[in-house]
Amino acid sequence: MLVLALAVTGYLSFSKKETAPKVTFSGIDGQQYTSDSLRGKVVMVNFWATSCVTCIKEMPDMVRTYDKYKDRGLEFVAVAMSYDPPNYVLNYAQTRKLPFKVALDSTGAVAKAFGDVKLTPTTYVIDKNGQIIKRYVGEPQFAELHQLLEKALAG
Repeated sequence: MLVLALAVTGYLSFSKKETAPKVTFSGIDGQQYTSDSLRGKVVMVNFWATSCVTCIKEMPDMVRTYDKYKDRGLEFVAVAMSYDPPNYVLNYAQTRKLPFKVALDSTGAVAKAFGDVKLTPTTYVIDKNGQIIKRYVGEPQFAELHQLLEKALAG
């Protein structure tokens, strides 16, 4: 009986979806984006820094992922950490021609709202209803991420 109770508890804790926090992203283009304005789309929120080697390594794959799914309703916000100098972020985004929204989290409020993100890269996948369906700490396995996106975009 105890095993069954533990199994049910474990299942419920993993199956319960968490609602993405209500935040405002400050884009490097001067635009403001709210999490509510992204509802109805599958959204990836990627916390990164120009000083993070893994972030820089994964960025071309993030661009390819966005390019592959943007026409099917994927939205992507790359959130630069508060310690990242804004001019570094702007330079990186412009020289790499990042095709998605890039935001500055100068106060750290967005990272704090997402569970006090400290490690980069950390990526959240949010479904069309605003529920967090996956959190990746470190570089994701892109084949698995693409399967998750296929399912989320079809739903």
